[in-house]
Amino acid sequence: MRILITNDDGYLAPGLLALREALCPFAEITVVAPSTEQSAKSHAITLHAPMRIREHAPRWFHIDGTPSDCAFIGINHIMREAPPDLVCAGINHGPNVGGDVIYSGTVAAAMEAALIGRPAVAFSLARGRDFAAAARQAARLVQALAHRPLGSGLVLNVNFPEVVRDGFSVTRLGRRSYGSSVIERVDPRGRPYVWIGGMEATYERAQDTDCEAVFVEGRTSITPLSLDGTAHEALPMLRDWVGEGDFPRADGPEA
Repeated sequence: MRILITNDDGYLAPGLLALREALCPFAEITVVAPSTEQSAKSHAITLHAPMRIREHAPRWFHIDGTPSDCAFIGINHIMREAPPDLVCAGINHGPNVGGDVIYSGTVAAAMEAALIGRPAVAFSLARGRDFAAAARQAARLVQALAHRPLGSGLVLNVNFPEVVRDGFSVTRLGRRSYGSSVIERVDPRGRPYVWIGGMEATYERAQDTDCEAVFVEGRTSITPLSLDGTAHEALPMLRDWVGEGDFPRADGPEA
């Protein structure tokens, strides 16, 4: 297998190193990752500034761009002569469950690969730092995918608990919140600034979710994500609404 590894924690992050080591025995690995940490960059892509590609070692590159940049450049430029069979993003330091997938650079890199047409998996270690154990389980999943490839436009989002055990729980996205805290302070020059956050994330208890599997059951969650963001259940309601003439006019209601 030819595998492209990327992440959002940087090209020398411990999770990436562990994943590369676990996949090397059975795959040809190319690393294309950010030069610096790019956590919570979501699906940002650089269109209005140049980027530089630097080679750390053979088939190991870092780019001064976002995780999505790395997936795009890795597939379409660095590996253009022999595209990857699979793109692996991670292993992220920290969870990417529930609404985290909206913000996550790790998940975004996998989604970018899927947009280009390459199967992709995002890996995250929700708690602790046993990246080696998480990487061993990631390798087993990757080997299985060699025989049962992902469908088009599908991304697997995998989250490992602190103590990694055999097996996976197939889950849906849960609900995780960072609250609404905005901290306002003053810098040494007397100028005010704000900082989003300040409280630990909470999650909603619900069966069959990634949050429940990882944080309560201590199991590895595997959640399929789709590129199709359409709310299909809302289509009939909207069609009825428009068909009945209730859709507002661009120039406002009639007098």
